[in-house]
Amino acid sequence: LHSDAAAAAMGQDYYAVLELRRSATDAEIKKAYRRLALKNHPLKCKEPWAPERFRQLAEAYDVLSDREWGECSVGDHRIILVGEAPQDHPSVPPPLALPHVLRTSCPSQPHTHLSRWAPTLLIPSSPPQVMNEDDQTSTIRDKILTIDVQPGWKQGTRVTFEKEGDQGPNVIPADITFIVQEKLHPRFKRADDNLIFVATVPLGKALTGCAVPVKTLDGRLLNIPINDIVDPKYCKVVPGEGMPLPHDPRRKGDLLIYFDICFPKKLTPDQKMLLRSALLS
Repeated sequence: LHSDAAAAAMGQDYYAVLELRRSATDAEIKKAYRRLALKNHPLKCKEPWAPERFRQLAEAYDVLSDREWGECSVGDHRIILVGEAPQDHPSVPPPLALPHVLRTSCPSQPHTHLSRWAPTLLIPSSPPQVMNEDDQTSTIRDKILTIDVQPGWKQGTRVTFEKEGDQGPNVIPADITFIVQEKLHPRFKRADDNLIFVATVPLGKALTGCAVPVKTLDGRLLNIPINDIVDPKYCKVVPGEGMPLPHDPRRKGDLLIYFDICFPKKLTPDQKMLLRSALLS
């Protein structure tokens, strides 16, 4: 039985998302999700709204087909997409400012390097076709693939589960592959294993020195002293404060600090005289 309260708990009509009546059965929910997910998959549908529509479909299916968690936890049980993790899920840490990169561990081991202390993401995949005992017919069944986050993975990293796709008579099940995508960060930009940070400083501090505060991805506050004269091409390198190296997370790349120098909008005659005396003498 599918409760209207379960759908309303997430603040959205998930039956409407899947274009279903509220009396829809399990089979109807699975069929609608499969049809709409194939139609709106971002790799097939190039419309700008496709990724968000695909996310809504997955979330709706995840909620309406929920049996393990039940209605009491429907507010916490969300589909987790690659590179994202819910802030309120007790078993999944919130994402780093730069998105976590992924590795996987599950009963069928994918081709990835395992790290025993990495966080975990649960990724419900589209319900696959599974062969029945008669070896002639197949049934759609749910399966959860577990992907653990490993520090340092890069954009484009592929996680493959062998033979976890649809099954059928005389058909070898296809592989399922997840591809890592990085989310943009409000403060940092990634450059391979390094992180780029742009500090805004006034002209006076650029000429006379200053300390640049930088809040790191793990919440530490660094005060980086700048004793050189900062010109528009100047870069301050802070060793070991970049991204973890994929094959050795104990080591990190560098933090590269570039500068946006703010010039004054106007100067008084006295200020101009002082600057001429200091800079042009």
